[in-house]
Amino acid sequence: LIRKSPERRKAFWNKADASSTQRWNDTTKSYRDYIWDEVIGRISSTSLPFNPRTRLILDEPKFRGYEVMLDVWPQVFAYGILLLPKDIKPGERRPVVVCQHGLEGRPTDVSDPKIDSHFYHHFAASLADEGFVTYAPQNPYIGNDDFRIIQRMGHPLKLALFSFILGQHEQMLNWLTTQPFVDPDRIGFYGLSYGGKTAVRVPPLLGRYALSICSGDFNEWVWKTTNVLAPQSYMLTEEYDMYEFNFANIINYDDLANLMAPRPFMVERGHDDPVGVDEWVSYEYANVRKFYDKMGIGDRTEIEFFNGPHMIHGAGTFQFLRHHLRWPG
Repeated sequence: LIRKSPERRKAFWNKADASSTQRWNDTTKSYRDYIWDEVIGRISSTSLPFNPRTRLILDEPKFRGYEVMLDVWPQVFAYGILLLPKDIKPGERRPVVVCQHGLEGRPTDVSDPKIDSHFYHHFAASLADEGFVTYAPQNPYIGNDDFRIIQRMGHPLKLALFSFILGQHEQMLNWLTTQPFVDPDRIGFYGLSYGGKTAVRVPPLLGRYALSICSGDFNEWVWKTTNVLAPQSYMLTEEYDMYEFNFANIINYDDLANLMAPRPFMVERGHDDPVGVDEWVSYEYANVRKFYDKMGIGDRTEIEFFNGPHMIHGAGTFQFLRHHLRWPG
């Protein structure tokens, strides 16, 4: 069945028209809905007002940091850290980078310049130093197996962990776009590890994200979740929460990345990152590059390899953000 899945995916996508960016947008709306409804599982749109609660927690030379808490659904909230550059002028609207931690991460890991995690290197703080507004959400993949129980309880209800994450990000974007210092057309996403999983599952379905960067996660995902010989396969590790309904017959990572088009999409990959191997990452990304090239927007996608482990490198990706979010303006 796995060997036959590429042909099944090809048949599934046969009504998507990539002859132009407009036709692609028009003919893939139903595909986005199907993936959200049938693969991930959709909860009805956020039902509560933001009711934002904020407090100052960081005061650095170039920016201030605020904890932010927003209501989403009854008993479900969204939390994160907002970094605001101090040189924003009255009436000025800046680009935003949503900086997503990975497994067992916290927003402080990416936002607090005093915390130099060997995974994240406080990349949200570094971007704020450059003048970007940044927002670091707390995603619920934390607490050892506690969060995986959400996945197990959700599946019989046709829901999954990312059903809730999508709602939290939707409400976060609802709130961010109302802020006078935010340019709603220039909100990018950059996530590592489980944050990279978020990069291919959330921005492709939420159109208000202007671009997405997947770091330390991009893979030939069907192989990654079903191979019984590779040590990095999820068949052989503790992350039993990785399996999504009928995934291989519907999508692979190239299909999810292609749903970003015509918005920019980038992959960041360390040669020594054990989540995959360069050859398989390259194989899957080649489909994305060809797709963007064929549509005449090859300049909107990139992959950067670097000598290093599972971490934010922050070189080509920062340049990608500067270019596509037009900063400095």
